[in-house]
Amino acid sequence: MAALKTQFDLDLERIILLGLQEDVGSGDHSSLACIPSYNTGAAKLLVKERGVIAGVDFAKKLCETVDSKLKIDVLIADGTPVSLGDVVFIVKGPSLSLLKVERLMLNTMQRMSAIATKTRHFTDLIDGTGTKLLDTRKTTPGIRLLEKWAVRIGGGYNHRFGLYDMIMLKDNHIDFAGGIHQAIEKTKDYLKTNGLNLDIIVEVRNFEEIEAVLQHEGVKRILIDNFSVDDTKVAVGLIDGQCETESSGNISENTIAQYAACGVDYISIGAITHSVHNLDLSFKAF
Repeated sequence: MAALKTQFDLDLERIILLGLQEDVGSGDHSSLACIPSYNTGAAKLLVKERGVIAGVDFAKKLCETVDSKLKIDVLIADGTPVSLGDVVFIVKGPSLSLLKVERLMLNTMQRMSAIATKTRHFTDLIDGTGTKLLDTRKTTPGIRLLEKWAVRIGGGYNHRFGLYDMIMLKDNHIDFAGGIHQAIEKTKDYLKTNGLNLDIIVEVRNFEEIEAVLQHEGVKRILIDNFSVDDTKVAVGLIDGQCETESSGNISENTIAQYAACGVDYISIGAITHSVHNLDLSFKAF
């Protein structure tokens, strides 16, 4: 009996099918025009610069979806540091199918590897501090699943996936609701009325807002937004373990270790998904 598919499996299938429809459309006419259907061959995924490889498991699923005759021999697993000249895997099977998967495979793996590489760099900078690196919702529309997957491969952790799986009261929510107290109380009433069990995170802009949040039960985490390092230390002391802490806003590779040293539980950085340079990879016949 086949195992039930998870939501992750279903979303991954959707992304692959949409990617193939976008790229292949009515057919790969360049290949169909000059390559017989009975031709078989092999191609290797070649690394052309240093980084952390990500998307191997995606490639396996892509090959399986396109043609069950494609067989992939994995030599380097997701999350492994790679260098120029490394061969990540070899795919063998019908030549037409190898050409059909090439571009979607490369586009996806290059971006996922870039995200994993940048994530690993940032996590190495705070290694040993106890602080965890989070991503954000600053992702490419339609492929958030892949980009957050790459963050995990790189050693980071996922923040909320969307607006549906966590309550995050940000500055605009607070201002539109009439203030911290109103926003929190209305949120708690909303969750109770609708039978929802969602964590509540509240973004704060100053010490006064921290003190206001601490007057309420049921807040899981305070997001200390755009605080200086010195003010973050004060904020962590003020919160004093009453709820989780998260730092965010204008934190770079030059300052992340300083923020982690303040004792925050999490640091969220949008740049690990929205500002990356694709890792150079190629898929070459041999």
